[in-house]
Amino acid sequence: MTRQRRAGRDDGSTTLEVAILTPALILLLGAMIVVGRIQLTAGAVEHAAAAAAREASLARTAGVAITAARSAAERALATTDCATSDVQVDTTGLSAPLGQPATVRVTVSCVIDLSDLAIPGLPGTRTQTASALSPIDAWRQR
Repeated sequence: MTRQRRAGRDDGSTTLEVAILTPALILLLGAMIVVGRIQLTAGAVEHAAAAAAREASLARTAGVAITAARSAAERALATTDCATSDVQVDTTGLSAPLGQPATVRVTVSCVIDLSDLAIPGLPGTRTQTASALSPIDAWRQR
């Protein structure tokens, strides 16, 4: 006994489902890529701030501290999606009197370019910012 196919009832339904779901799946994939890029860059910015603060805390003068912090941050951000980056160094702790606890604060900002993904409604850029403190040895010569 053979089955007979019902003609005309379900013809084309698969094509219609694919046509409806494809744009939604593409947007979902794009959103996952955006979230991944943002998270990876956020981690890199936090690492760059910590490395820069550590380098700055080892310097003896404010000028050397700023140069060392910027160099460390640039090295840490070299492989990220940062279109531009900015490093702010607060070196007021370097002038603290001997024996007093002090810190160096570094703030790193990174602008992520998202315009290459072409997702409707997505901003073209996003800025990630992280700050880090590093203690200065209270008994070292300043």
